[in-house]
Amino acid sequence: MATVVPAQGSGRRLELIKLAPSARSLAFGLALLAAAAGAYGLARGTSAFAVRELQVVGAPPHVAAQVRTALESAQGRALVGLDLAELEAAVEAVPTVASVSFDRAFPHTLAAAIVPERPVAVLRQGKESWLAAASGRVIAPLDRGVRAGLPRIWLTTKAELRLGEPVPGAVRRAVRAVAPLVRSPLPASVAAVRSTEAELTLVLRSGFELRLGDDSDRALKLELARRLLPSLLAGGGYLDVSVPERPVASATLDSQVEAESASSTSP
Repeated sequence: MATVVPAQGSGRRLELIKLAPSARSLAFGLALLAAAAGAYGLARGTSAFAVRELQVVGAPPHVAAQVRTALESAQGRALVGLDLAELEAAVEAVPTVASVSFDRAFPHTLAAAIVPERPVAVLRQGKESWLAAASGRVIAPLDRGVRAGLPRIWLTTKAELRLGEPVPGAVRRAVRAVAPLVRSPLPASVAAVRSTEAELTLVLRSGFELRLGDDSDRALKLELARRLLPSLLAGGGYLDVSVPERPVASATLDSQVEAESASSTSP
């Protein structure tokens, strides 16, 4: 009896034919895809998913109010069709906002999670006062005497300040110098900051001066000051940590005496 041997490769073709979708399955899949596309288009153009509520979280009331104003253009628009990048730019243009992220909470809510700017200093220019954030931005005008607990940075009349914009040059270095003190303060409060191209000095409320030198190794210098200041604040004078390896202390603003490091083992 003769045996029929299938031609080489015919088995593989049969397997591929079995795996291929049927015309009915293919048509059903295309219909689902078309329905999804139609539903997406409907959601973009219908008021069924329009923004009716704005949720602002993570911001104090006055900042939340500013964010709601910036998001007014989203009201009544379809959630699906919102240009979140455009809304993000609008919200981050608010001087008091550092960053924002959005969440579409269907069917009618747009949620905005805010990281507010962190105030660290008051800028004084003549009779005008401005609030500066850790980022270096000018975030609000102030009435004189407000925010008494923040250090003052005095500006010349030539310095240009614009709301929502970074502070200029040497002033930015002064803001960066006091920014870490909001979360990790020194043993005594800082009343003012003097800043030039080459020198940063923090003036404490007692009149004692902390001289930081240039802008390098700022974190190290501040940590060294935290350790040394408690033993020096009883008198006047200054502590110079511009060279962290050789801190210098004085009971007056003129003479120089090398300070003993907190880590020193000498008697």
